Amino acid sequence: MELEVRDIRKSFGDTEILHSIRFRVEGGRAMGFLGRNGAGKSTTFRCLMQVFRQDSEEFLLDGQKLDLAKYRVGYLPEERGMYSKVKLKDQLSYFAQLKGESKKPAMEDGLKWIHYFELDAYADKPLETLSKGNQQKIQISQAFLNDPDLVILDEPFSGLDPVNAQVFTEVIKDLVSRGKLVIFSSHQMSYVEDVCDDITLIDAGRILLTGSLEKIKEKEGENRYYFECVEGKAEPLSAALSAAGLSVRMRGNRLITEKKESAIRKVLSEHFEEILECGTYRPSLQDIFIEYAGGHNAQ
Repeated sequence: MELEVRDIRKSFGDTEILHSIRFRVEGGRAMGFLGRNGAGKSTTFRCLMQVFRQDSEEFLLDGQKLDLAKYRVGYLPEERGMYSKVKLKDQLSYFAQLKGESKKPAMEDGLKWIHYFELDAYADKPLETLSKGNQQKIQISQAFLNDPDLVILDEPFSGLDPVNAQVFTEVIKDLVSRGKLVIFSSHQMSYVEDVCDDITLIDAGRILLTGSLEKIKEKEGENRYYFECVEGKAEPLSAALSAAGLSVRMRGNRLITEKKESAIRKVLSEHFEEILECGTYRPSLQDIFIEYAGGHNAQ
């Protein structure tokens, strides 16, 4: 299964929000859809889910125009929309029936996810009695009802503590292992890095980067070196590297520079006491996000 986002444009009034964006998502490989607030992630998801109609081009699934009615789809929108005064088991059963399950299997499906997220004691209680984090687990659960083929999650980690976030990542990994097509947005780079095989980075409605996360890391780290500096020594060392003819980027006490061995050896010999460690640079996903999108919202 492969989803192709083909040259999608979307405007509101005279303002174009999505500028001919394109990328691919493969079944069995989780895609992290990344970008700063307002970059166009939610608008892309809403067009994909036909909440909005794009202005041009289309979404293709396995080469055919996407028809959501032909597939089981799990969708977690940015704006949560469940019923605060309805019992957990009843509303999950209701959502499962909306997705095509008959009454008894729908109830069983809902109870399965209530149990999975360890909320059995609340099954007969209304949603409003749960903490924010537990409410989020129920919101997430509705996206997994009816064993979806296509799973689209907009900021699913929002409101989850680290323990429950880890439980949730295991669900995603299970879906991926079964060949499901999974795409989700998040500002929490550590979870994306743990779960995703591929990433797409969008900024101001334009795709900046898309592809295999591993290959992107290899490319971004190519011919670069890093220095981890003693506290307070990053700026003097940066000046020394610049004087040696190297371009330098400063990230706190870490300096990233070109891998020019003769210049690096000279700086190392003269400033070794200022350096805690150094080596070939391999960027984290957060490093990549900061470099391409400015990173004001990376966590």
